[in-house]
Amino acid sequence: MSAVPPSAVPPLERLTRPSPLRSLTFGDWRLTHVPDGMVQLRPEGWFTGLGPDDLAALVPYQDPDGFLVASVGGLLVEHQGRALLIDAGFGPRRLEAAQTHPALGVLAGGDLITFLETAAAGARAVDTVAFTHLHDDHIGWVLAGDGSHFEGVTSFVLSAAEWREGGGLLPTRLADRVRTVPDGGEVFPGVTLREWPGHTGGHAGYEVDLPADRPGDDGVRRVLVLGDALHSPAQAAHPEWRVFFDSADEEAVRTRRAVLEEAARPGTLCYAGHFADVVFGRVEVTDGGHRWQPVE
Repeated sequence: MSAVPPSAVPPLERLTRPSPLRSLTFGDWRLTHVPDGMVQLRPEGWFTGLGPDDLAALVPYQDPDGFLVASVGGLLVEHQGRALLIDAGFGPRRLEAAQTHPALGVLAGGDLITFLETAAAGARAVDTVAFTHLHDDHIGWVLAGDGSHFEGVTSFVLSAAEWREGGGLLPTRLADRVRTVPDGGEVFPGVTLREWPGHTGGHAGYEVDLPADRPGDDGVRRVLVLGDALHSPAQAAHPEWRVFFDSADEEAVRTRRAVLEEAARPGTLCYAGHFADVVFGRVEVTDGGHRWQPVE
Protein backbone atom coordinates (compact mmCIF):
# COMPACT_ATOMS: atom_id res chain seq x y z
CA MET A 1 0.00 0.00 0.00
CA SER A 2 1.08 3.58 -0.40
CA ALA A 3 2.03 5.06 2.94
CA VAL A 4 -0.71 6.76 4.93
CA PRO A 5 1.18 8.35 7.81
CA PRO A 6 -0.76 10.78 9.94
CA SER A 7 -0.01 14.39 9.13
CA ALA A 8 1.54 16.61 11.70
CA VAL A 9 -0.81 19.42 12.69
CA PRO A 10 -2.26 20.11 9.23
CA PRO A 11 -1.15 23.41 7.72
CA LEU A 12 -3.90 25.97 8.08
CA GLU A 13 -4.16 26.32 4.31
CA ARG A 14 -5.29 22.67 4.06
CA LEU A 15 -8.20 23.45 6.36
CA THR A 16 -9.29 26.40 4.25
CA ARG A 17 -9.07 25.10 0.68
CA PRO A 18 -10.87 22.38 -1.29
CA SER A 19 -9.08 19.09 -1.87
CA PRO A 20 -7.26 18.32 -5.10
CA LEU A 21 -7.18 14.81 -6.54
CA ARG A 22 -5.91 12.56 -3.72
CA SER A 23 -5.49 8.76 -3.76
CA LEU A 24 -4.66 5.95 -1.36
CA THR A 25 -3.69 2.45 -2.51
CA PHE A 26 -4.19 -0.73 -0.48
CA GLY A 27 -2.88 -3.74 -2.39
CA ASP A 28 -5.12 -3.99 -5.44
CA TRP A 29 -7.59 -1.44 -4.05
CA ARG A 30 -7.29 2.21 -5.02
CA LEU A 31 -9.45 4.92 -3.43
CA THR A 32 -9.41 8.38 -5.00
CA HIS A 33 -11.07 11.62 -4.03
CA VAL A 34 -12.27 12.99 -7.37
CA PRO A 35 -12.78 16.75 -7.05
CA ASP A 36 -15.70 18.54 -8.63
CA GLY A 37 -15.62 21.92 -6.89
CA MET A 38 -16.39 23.47 -3.53
CA VAL A 39 -19.00 25.13 -1.36
CA GLN A 40 -18.55 27.82 1.26
CA LEU A 41 -20.40 27.28 4.55
CA ARG A 42 -21.27 30.30 6.70
CA PRO A 43 -20.36 29.14 10.25
CA GLU A 44 -23.20 30.90 12.05
CA GLY A 45 -25.70 29.79 9.40
CA TRP A 46 -24.58 26.25 8.66
CA PHE A 47 -24.41 25.43 12.37
CA THR A 48 -27.31 26.62 14.50
CA GLY A 49 -27.26 27.84 18.09
CA LEU A 50 -23.49 28.09 18.49
CA GLY A 51 -22.12 30.28 21.28
CA PRO A 52 -19.04 32.54 21.14
CA ASP A 53 -16.66 29.75 22.25
CA ASP A 54 -17.93 27.39 19.55
CA LEU A 55 -17.62 30.05 16.87
CA ALA A 56 -14.09 30.81 18.06
CA ALA A 57 -13.20 27.12 17.64
CA LEU A 58 -14.13 27.42 13.96
CA VAL A 59 -11.81 30.34 13.20
CA PRO A 60 -8.88 28.13 12.03
CA TYR A 61 -11.20 26.56 9.45
CA GLN A 62 -12.38 29.83 7.89
CA ASP A 63 -11.21 31.24 4.57
CA PRO A 64 -10.38 34.96 4.14
CA ASP A 65 -14.09 35.68 3.58
CA GLY A 66 -15.05 34.03 6.88
CA PHE A 67 -16.54 30.86 5.39
CA LEU A 68 -15.78 27.22 6.10
CA VAL A 69 -14.62 25.55 2.89
CA ALA A 70 -16.16 22.22 1.98
CA SER A 71 -14.88 20.10 -0.87
CA VAL A 72 -17.40 18.76 -3.37
CA GLY A 73 -16.74 15.64 -5.41
CA GLY A 74 -16.90 11.87 -5.14
CA LEU A 75 -14.91 8.83 -4.07
CA LEU A 76 -13.73 6.50 -6.82
CA VAL A 77 -13.16 2.92 -5.65
CA GLU A 78 -11.14 0.80 -8.11
CA HIS A 79 -10.67 -2.94 -7.59
CA GLN A 80 -9.87 -5.82 -9.94
CA GLY A 81 -10.66 -3.90 -13.09
CA ARG A 82 -13.97 -2.50 -11.84
CA ALA A 83 -14.86 0.99 -10.61
CA LEU A 84 -17.44 2.32 -8.17
CA LEU A 85 -18.15 6.03 -7.78
CA ILE A 86 -19.68 7.16 -4.48
CA ASP A 87 -21.49 10.48 -5.06
CA ALA A 88 -21.34 12.54 -8.24
CA GLY A 89 -20.58 16.14 -7.31
CA PHE A 90 -22.55 19.29 -8.11
CA GLY A 91 -22.20 19.23 -11.85
CA PRO A 92 -21.11 21.85 -14.40
CA ARG A 93 -22.49 25.01 -12.84
CA ARG A 94 -21.63 27.75 -10.37
CA LEU A 95 -23.86 29.68 -7.99
CA GLU A 96 -22.68 32.88 -6.33
CA ALA A 97 -23.51 33.51 -2.68
CA ALA A 98 -26.50 35.67 -3.57
CA GLN A 99 -27.94 32.78 -5.62
CA THR A 100 -27.66 30.08 -2.98
CA HIS A 101 -28.88 30.01 0.63
CA PRO A 102 -28.09 32.37 3.53
CA ALA A 103 -26.14 29.53 5.17
CA LEU A 104 -23.92 29.19 2.08
CA GLY A 105 -21.52 31.20 -0.02
CA VAL A 106 -20.32 30.16 -3.45
CA LEU A 107 -21.33 26.67 -4.61
CA ALA A 108 -19.49 25.45 -7.70
CA GLY A 109 -18.76 22.25 -9.58
CA GLY A 110 -17.63 21.22 -13.02
CA ASP A 111 -14.41 19.23 -12.67
CA LEU A 112 -15.46 15.68 -11.76
CA ILE A 113 -15.74 14.20 -15.24
CA THR A 114 -12.37 15.66 -16.26
CA PHE A 115 -10.70 14.26 -13.14
CA LEU A 116 -12.28 10.85 -13.72
CA GLU A 117 -10.37 10.77 -16.99
CA THR A 118 -7.19 11.27 -14.95
CA ALA A 119 -8.03 8.85 -12.14
CA ALA A 120 -9.35 5.96 -14.22
CA ALA A 121 -10.36 5.16 -17.78
CA GLY A 122 -12.96 7.90 -17.66
CA ALA A 123 -16.56 7.89 -16.57
CA ARG A 124 -17.26 4.94 -18.88
CA ALA A 125 -15.10 2.73 -16.65
CA VAL A 126 -17.54 3.25 -13.74
CA ASP A 127 -20.09 0.43 -13.61
CA THR A 128 -21.74 1.38 -10.29
CA VAL A 129 -22.67 4.77 -8.82
CA ALA A 130 -23.70 4.83 -5.15
CA PHE A 131 -25.25 7.83 -3.42
CA THR A 132 -24.95 8.77 0.23
CA HIS A 133 -28.07 10.89 -0.32
CA LEU A 134 -29.77 12.90 -3.05
CA HIS A 135 -28.82 16.51 -2.29
CA ASP A 136 -27.76 18.44 -5.37
CA ASP A 137 -24.05 18.52 -4.49
CA HIS A 138 -24.01 14.70 -4.56
CA ILE A 139 -25.98 13.94 -7.72
CA GLY A 140 -25.03 16.83 -10.02
CA TRP A 141 -23.23 14.95 -12.78
CA VAL A 142 -25.94 12.29 -12.90
CA LEU A 143 -28.44 15.07 -13.60
CA ALA A 144 -26.21 16.77 -16.16
CA GLY A 145 -27.09 15.68 -19.68
CA ASP A 146 -30.00 13.63 -18.31
CA GLY A 147 -27.58 10.98 -17.09
CA SER A 148 -25.65 10.70 -20.34
CA HIS A 149 -22.24 10.92 -18.62
CA PHE A 150 -22.79 7.51 -17.04
CA GLU A 151 -24.18 5.41 -19.87
CA GLY A 152 -21.99 2.46 -18.84
CA VAL A 153 -23.33 2.33 -15.29
CA THR A 154 -25.35 -0.81 -14.64
CA SER A 155 -26.72 0.24 -11.25
CA PHE A 156 -27.34 3.41 -9.28
CA VAL A 157 -27.39 2.45 -5.61
CA LEU A 158 -28.92 4.10 -2.55
CA SER A 159 -30.93 3.23 0.52
CA ALA A 160 -34.61 2.37 0.15
CA ALA A 161 -35.61 5.27 2.42
CA GLU A 162 -33.65 7.77 0.31
CA TRP A 163 -35.23 6.43 -2.87
CA ARG A 164 -38.70 6.80 -1.35
CA GLU A 165 -38.03 10.34 -0.14
CA GLY A 166 -36.13 11.80 -3.08
CA GLY A 167 -35.99 9.38 -5.98
CA GLY A 168 -37.96 11.77 -8.15
CA LEU A 169 -34.87 13.99 -8.32
CA LEU A 170 -33.06 11.49 -10.55
CA PRO A 171 -33.66 11.38 -14.31
CA THR A 172 -36.66 9.20 -15.09
CA ARG A 173 -34.78 7.20 -17.68
CA LEU A 174 -32.38 5.93 -15.01
CA ALA A 175 -35.13 4.39 -12.86
CA ASP A 176 -34.75 0.88 -14.27
CA ARG A 177 -31.10 0.89 -13.18
CA VAL A 178 -31.76 2.04 -9.60
CA ARG A 179 -31.01 -0.58 -6.95
CA THR A 180 -31.94 -0.05 -3.30
CA VAL A 181 -29.77 -1.81 -0.74
CA PRO A 182 -30.52 -2.48 2.96
CA ASP A 183 -28.21 -1.74 5.86
CA GLY A 184 -25.22 -4.06 5.54
CA GLY A 185 -26.05 -5.01 1.95
CA GLU A 186 -23.32 -5.26 -0.67
CA VAL A 187 -23.22 -2.55 -3.34
CA PHE A 188 -19.92 -3.57 -4.98
CA PRO A 189 -17.52 -6.42 -4.16
CA GLY A 190 -16.18 -5.63 -0.69
CA VAL A 191 -18.32 -2.50 -0.23
CA THR A 192 -21.46 -2.41 1.93
CA LEU A 193 -24.08 0.25 2.63
CA ARG A 194 -24.51 1.61 6.16
CA GLU A 195 -27.74 3.34 7.14
CA TRP A 196 -26.78 6.57 8.94
CA PRO A 197 -29.93 8.72 8.91
CA GLY A 198 -30.34 12.25 10.19
CA HIS A 199 -28.93 14.49 7.48
CA THR A 200 -31.71 13.01 5.36
CA GLY A 201 -34.11 10.25 6.31
CA GLY A 202 -32.30 7.78 4.09
CA HIS A 203 -28.74 9.06 4.36
CA ALA A 204 -26.16 6.28 3.99
CA GLY A 205 -22.46 5.78 4.48
CA TYR A 206 -20.38 3.00 2.98
CA GLU A 207 -17.80 0.55 4.32
CA VAL A 208 -14.92 -0.72 2.20
CA ASP A 209 -13.53 -3.95 3.67
CA LEU A 210 -9.86 -4.53 2.88
CA PRO A 211 -8.14 -7.93 2.92
CA ALA A 212 -5.81 -8.55 5.85
CA ASP A 213 -3.24 -10.47 3.79
CA ARG A 214 -2.50 -7.92 1.08
CA PRO A 215 1.14 -7.02 0.26
CA GLY A 216 2.60 -4.27 2.42
CA ASP A 217 -0.15 -4.70 5.00
CA ASP A 218 -0.40 -1.55 7.12
CA GLY A 219 -3.06 -2.60 9.60
CA VAL A 220 -5.89 -0.74 7.85
CA ARG A 221 -8.81 -3.16 7.67
CA ARG A 222 -11.58 -0.93 6.38
CA VAL A 223 -12.41 2.53 5.10
CA LEU A 224 -15.61 4.22 6.21
CA VAL A 225 -17.19 6.67 3.76
CA LEU A 226 -18.90 9.20 6.02
CA GLY A 227 -21.03 11.10 3.51
CA ASP A 228 -22.77 14.05 5.17
CA ALA A 229 -22.86 12.55 8.64
CA LEU A 230 -20.17 15.20 9.20
CA HIS A 231 -19.29 18.26 7.13
CA SER A 232 -16.23 19.73 8.88
CA PRO A 233 -13.27 18.19 10.75
CA ALA A 234 -14.21 20.48 13.63
CA GLN A 235 -17.33 18.34 14.20
CA ALA A 236 -15.24 15.39 15.34
CA ALA A 237 -14.86 17.21 18.66
CA HIS A 238 -18.41 18.61 18.55
CA PRO A 239 -20.93 16.05 17.27
CA GLU A 240 -23.60 17.90 19.25
CA TRP A 241 -23.52 20.91 16.92
CA ARG A 242 -26.77 21.14 14.95
CA VAL A 243 -26.60 21.53 11.18
CA PHE A 244 -29.20 23.71 9.48
CA PHE A 245 -29.68 21.26 6.61
CA ASP A 246 -30.06 18.12 8.72
CA SER A 247 -33.60 16.86 8.32
CA ALA A 248 -33.80 15.47 11.89
CA ASP A 249 -31.57 17.22 14.44
CA GLU A 250 -31.59 14.69 17.25
CA GLU A 251 -31.24 11.71 14.93
CA ALA A 252 -28.33 13.41 13.16
CA VAL A 253 -26.55 14.00 16.47
CA ARG A 254 -27.05 10.35 17.47
CA THR A 255 -25.71 9.24 14.10
CA ARG A 256 -22.64 11.48 14.38
CA ARG A 257 -21.82 10.13 17.82
CA ALA A 258 -22.25 6.53 16.67
CA VAL A 259 -20.20 7.08 13.51
CA LEU A 260 -17.36 8.68 15.47
CA GLU A 261 -17.31 5.80 17.95
CA GLU A 262 -17.16 3.29 15.12
CA ALA A 263 -14.59 5.29 13.16
CA ALA A 264 -12.28 5.32 16.19
CA ARG A 265 -12.02 1.52 16.18
CA PRO A 266 -8.58 0.06 15.39
CA GLY A 267 -7.81 -0.54 11.73
CA THR A 268 -10.29 2.07 10.50
CA LEU A 269 -9.57 4.86 8.05
CA CYS A 270 -12.21 7.35 6.91
CA TYR A 271 -13.13 9.37 3.87
CA ALA A 272 -15.07 12.57 4.59
CA GLY A 273 -15.69 14.19 1.23
CA HIS A 274 -16.56 17.67 2.53
CA PHE A 275 -13.53 17.99 4.84
CA ALA A 276 -11.66 20.76 2.96
CA ASP A 277 -8.24 19.38 1.93
CA VAL A 278 -8.12 16.73 4.66
CA VAL A 279 -10.65 14.29 3.20
CA PHE A 280 -8.76 11.14 4.26
CA GLY A 281 -8.10 10.66 7.96
CA ARG A 282 -8.53 8.75 11.17
CA VAL A 283 -10.77 9.52 14.12
CA GLU A 284 -8.73 9.53 17.32
CA VAL A 285 -10.01 9.30 20.87
CA THR A 286 -9.13 12.23 23.11
CA ASP A 287 -9.87 13.07 26.73
CA GLY A 288 -12.78 15.20 25.62
CA GLY A 289 -14.14 12.93 22.88
CA HIS A 290 -12.67 12.68 19.38
CA ARG A 291 -10.55 14.53 16.86
CA TRP A 292 -9.84 14.23 13.14
CA GLN A 293 -6.29 13.24 12.25
CA PRO A 294 -5.59 13.68 8.52
CA VAL A 295 -3.40 11.24 6.62
CA GLU A 296 -1.20 12.00 3.64
